[in-house]
This record gives sequence, structure tokens and C-alpha cells, in this order.
Amino acid sequence: MGASRSSGTTDELGPDEDSGGGPPGCSAEPGPPAGDGGIPGEPPGSELLAALLDGMDAALCAFDAAGTVTHWNREAERVLGWTAREAVGRTGFAGWAVRRADADEVRARLMSAMDAPGRQVHEFALLRKDGGRVLVRTQSAGVRGADGQPAGVYCAFSEVHAQIDLERAIALSEALLEDASWGVVLVDVDLRPTVVNAYAARALGGGRTALLGRPLGELVVQGVEELEAALHHVLAEGAPSAPAELWVTLRTAEGERRRCWRSGFLRLASPLTEEPVPLGVGWLFRDVTAAKLAEQEADRLRFRTSQLHRAARTASECEDPMEAATSLLDFALAGFADHVLVDLVARERLVRTAATPFDAPGPCLPVSGGAIPARYAPGHPALRSVERTGTVRTSAGAGDAARSWASDRRWPRDAAHALCAVLRSRGRTLGVLTFLRAANRSAFERPDAAYAETVAARVAGAVDLAQVTAGT
Repeated sequence: MGASRSSGTTDELGPDEDSGGGPPGCSAEPGPPAGDGGIPGEPPGSELLAALLDGMDAALCAFDAAGTVTHWNREAERVLGWTAREAVGRTGFAGWAVRRADADEVRARLMSAMDAPGRQVHEFALLRKDGGRVLVRTQSAGVRGADGQPAGVYCAFSEVHAQIDLERAIALSEALLEDASWGVVLVDVDLRPTVVNAYAARALGGGRTALLGRPLGELVVQGVEELEAALHHVLAEGAPSAPAELWVTLRTAEGERRRCWRSGFLRLASPLTEEPVPLGVGWLFRDVTAAKLAEQEADRLRFRTSQLHRAARTASECEDPMEAATSLLDFALAGFADHVLVDLVARERLVRTAATPFDAPGPCLPVSGGAIPARYAPGHPALRSVERTGTVRTSAGAGDAARSWASDRRWPRDAAHALCAVLRSRGRTLGVLTFLRAANRSAFERPDAAYAETVAARVAGAVDLAQVTAGT
């Protein structure tokens, strides 16, 4: 709403004791002349009341007990076009602010508030000075004089569409902060939550009130730097043009959980100041972890299928079956593991036949100088894989034992995760494949085991062909 100005305003409402639109309940003493900076007809000290009325965001008018307009602020002037000097002193709205056919009904409904308790809400079609009509919603209430008798009515009104917009805005904010199907968090300029809706409270693993005022770092174990950087950017530069996907790790009673939140941000500024004053940031998000993991899994499966297809085409061009086996492993390693070892069964022992370099990335090549026995201790994962004729997954633990974990198992020093897949062909166990990952990668999971078994089946076929060819 715009600012407002009032002339002819008074500091109280009372019985109409003059006919010139002066302040009811006060003597009609002449005020200072207009040229002296005062408002004619106003008593000294009414400037404060006039300033208060003009500063209101709602249009306001008042009537004395006889229905004469005694107050008219600037917002009323903005809505209807009639100035305070034109409005104050008129009897009711008839003939100027409302159609004559509706004047009696409007007057009766407005003045009924003088004797009724509380406020009354009505909707009227009023006339603008230019002849246009505007639908307004009014809140009117009676005014009592010093003797406790009804002295008049005041009426605050606004355009219906503006009131509806305000109600919609309030309803929207309440819905967002209560029952929205996505998280809503309001953070202050210190990046501490001030309002948290039910969805966000569940996602953050706490109660709605327990989360208020706590630093985000207490709730988010990993990813808090990216989240706070996004909030700082919004405070400084404004909202980003598109949602952002943030991966975070949360600390919960059940342990740490890794989640992906698709987040949007809004800078909040006070509407009550000329210069925008930041109040904080509105952060809206949805948990899209399941969708992102499914998308990643689909991408991974698509890539691995492509690698197997390329590996099969390459292996089919190899004259030497063992070369075909190592070619298959080169394709399988991409994006899957850092090292691969091929140990074949010979005289009831495992013999290292091919491997990638221990000290640097490289292709899988036959062991230089011929196969050598693998000095595996009892209970080694490769031996267990052969015994079970199945896949074995294992990872280094924490602490001092992790430093010697790889060397104790005769693996490259940077290995932290291992997957051993048995080589089987024509009902016989030919050996075992060992895939190794460094500590900066995640441990092998069940989908990785399925992929490793597919690779092992193809490698086993090539190894079996190589042994048959060598025997003939």
C-alpha cells in the first residue's frame, strides 16, 4: 500500500457538535491558517494523529454518530481518488463514493457497527472519483465517547483483490511451513534455522523445535561447507536460477546417512524498509537420494555393459587365448577397480599368472619370467573363494591393522578393498580373480560382485581355451 495523508483528522471521535466537519466531541475553534503549516479546523496536537493515520497501510475513514465523515487518510485517497478535503464533512458515501441506489444499505451496515460488539466485516462496491467502481472489504467498529456512549464508527478498508492476495500469501506460508511435501527451512543471516517444517525435521533427523538455533554443522557431518556456501551466496547475490543437488552426510541416532537433496534458495528481505534488509534465506529441498542412486546405478550398468561388449569384440580378434583374457580384464578395470590379479590352480596351489603393476596404474600383463606360486596364508580371501567356489568381499579395518592389511595378503600397498571371484569352466575351478580398490574409493558391493562374476566367467572361458590349446 502507498503512504497516506490526512487533512481534517482529529484526535478523538465524539458526538457531532459542529456542522463543518470539525472534530466531533471538540469545540469548533478555528485552527491555525493553512498558510501557517496547520490544517484548518484541527486543534493543536492533532499532527501526531494525522501522521499515524497517514502512515497506515490500510485505507481508513471514520464517521461521527450522525454519519458525517470525520477522518480520511492518504491510503483512502489512493484507493478511491477522493482527497481528505473533499471527503471530510460529507454525510455518508451517498452520491460520491457509492451509488445512490446502494447508499442506504451501505450506510446502515456501516453504522450498525456503532452499537454492535467487536468488529464487523463487509464487502461493498464503492465509486472512485473518476467514476470507476472498486470492490472493497471493510472492517468497522464502534467508537465510544468519554461518557461511554456510542460516538461514531471507524472503518478500515482495502481492495478485495489486495486482501485476497494477502490471505493467499499467509495461507501459502502456513501451508509451506506445516504440510508441504518438501522441506522448508528458514535460516537467519547467521545461517541458523529459525523455522523448520515437518518434512525438513524428518529429513534432518530431529524435532522441529530441537533444530532451531543450532549450527548446521551439528546436523550435517559432510557437505555442510557446500550448503553454507550456497546460503552465503544467496545472501550476497540473490537466489540461483536453477535448483542445486547437494550430497550430505547426516548424523542420526541410527548412525550416519548419506543423502542427496535437490535444493532451491530464496533471499528473504524485509518489505517494511525502502532499502532491502536481508532477513535470511528460505531453503526448500526434496530428498532425491533414491532417484539419484537409481540413476547412478543405471549409468553404471550401461557403462559396464558397453565395456563388456567392447571387451568381447577385442578378445575375439586375439589369436592367443591368454591375451584375450588379459584384454577382457583391461576393459573390466575401467571405473571398477585399481588392480587385478589372476591366480590359477596348478598342482593344488594358486600360481600368479597375470597382474596389473603394483606400483602404478597399467594394463594386465602375464607375469614376467613365468608363473610363480602365490604365497597366501591360510584363510586368505583368494583361498576362501576357491574353497567356496564363490565370491568373497573384504575391506581393511581401521587403525594400525589397516596399514599392514594389504602387505599381509600379498597385495599392492594402496589396496583397501578386495573382491575375489572364482574362475570356473566346464565344471572345474581354474583359479581366482582378485579385484582391488584403493582407500579413496568405496568398498565393493553386491552389484559389483555380480559384475565381477560375469567378467570371471568370460575370463575362465579364455583361460580354459588356453590350457586346452597348450595341452594339444
